[in-house]
Amino acid sequence: MARTRWKSVVIPCLLMCLSHSAWGAGSNEPAFDDMEMDGQVYSEIPVASIQEFVQIYGIVKDNYIQDKNDDALFQQAIQGLVSGLDRYSRYLSPEDYKQLREYTEGDLASIDFDLQFDPRLKQWVVQGLSADADSAKQGLRNGVTVYKIDDQVLSSLNQEQVRQLLSGAVGSTLMIQLSPQSPAVRLVRNTKLDTEIKSSLHNNQVLVLQVKVFQQDTANEIKRLIESYSDKRLKAVLFDLRNNPGGLLSAAVESADLFLNQGVIVSTKSRAEGNQQFQALPSFEFQNLKVGVLINNRSASAAEVFTAALKEHNRAWVVGEKSYGKGVVQKLFPLSNGSALQMTVSQYFSPSGQMIEGRGVQPHFNYPFKQEMREESYLEHVTDLLLLQK
Repeated sequence: MARTRWKSVVIPCLLMCLSHSAWGAGSNEPAFDDMEMDGQVYSEIPVASIQEFVQIYGIVKDNYIQDKNDDALFQQAIQGLVSGLDRYSRYLSPEDYKQLREYTEGDLASIDFDLQFDPRLKQWVVQGLSADADSAKQGLRNGVTVYKIDDQVLSSLNQEQVRQLLSGAVGSTLMIQLSPQSPAVRLVRNTKLDTEIKSSLHNNQVLVLQVKVFQQDTANEIKRLIESYSDKRLKAVLFDLRNNPGGLLSAAVESADLFLNQGVIVSTKSRAEGNQQFQALPSFEFQNLKVGVLINNRSASAAEVFTAALKEHNRAWVVGEKSYGKGVVQKLFPLSNGSALQMTVSQYFSPSGQMIEGRGVQPHFNYPFKQEMREESYLEHVTDLLLLQK
């Protein structure tokens, strides 16, 4: 009798919660409070699926080896609902959301500890983790070994390669595994890194610009740097976008627009927000400057938008590896309890209409950086190859 009563209470409660979030989270319109609107929302909810959920909820509640309170189970259900949509969408607790709001979109970040190689153990170990850090709250401690980051086993990697795995867009997540047998732990990149564009002029008169992430002032900074070398008789500029996780779409569009004078730079398609096209504006400032783009399998999102636009308009020669393949836009939906949903709402498409998500951008010339190479020699060779392109 008690179980039947519990079900009869939970199902209407779930319906009310779902109808509230369906209208509250996805719209900026005033809330509706008449019963006719509520009835319309209820009619769209699959009651049979809700009943199945309630049945499973009851089985877990009564039989799981550990006693789980209702709040914990509902939080777990919400996280599963959102994270199951795709590899980017996630539920942010009030604490996670508050932390994310402290940063500017487009910032580059790492996690809150370092990894150092222990030659005695022949493994990477956690160092520099403070007791009150977020990762410490996840159970990590200084001195513990780390076996894998995301899908990459660390044992054969050097310091720079490990550092690159740890860094990414602020607020993005990575999975860290301490041993082959242990479960993976999700960590948030929340420690800001230096994002200044690094410039270097090589002996062959090719200017290399290392753009770590696309931010609000990136296009202006690119323009300023190229102009600062105007008396050096530049033969070409190479954009080093290796490990660039993206950043602001608008910054990538503005940066590509410096080297294009017409045509589509990128288009976005969205079920909720409609479709958009971003067009290049007429400009001939850098039209005679040869351009190259260097990418790898961690160049993502806005970096791929920039690369695809210049490649498909035959404005740049692209070298390196196929890019990551993140062609989606996330939006934050704040919730009434201080938490939020970070959810995919639209996709990027290249000027020719090619989907970037899951496919990435293929270089004209495949030339990955290998562990035995020296960075200086690799870049020197890439710039020489760029000058050979017509």
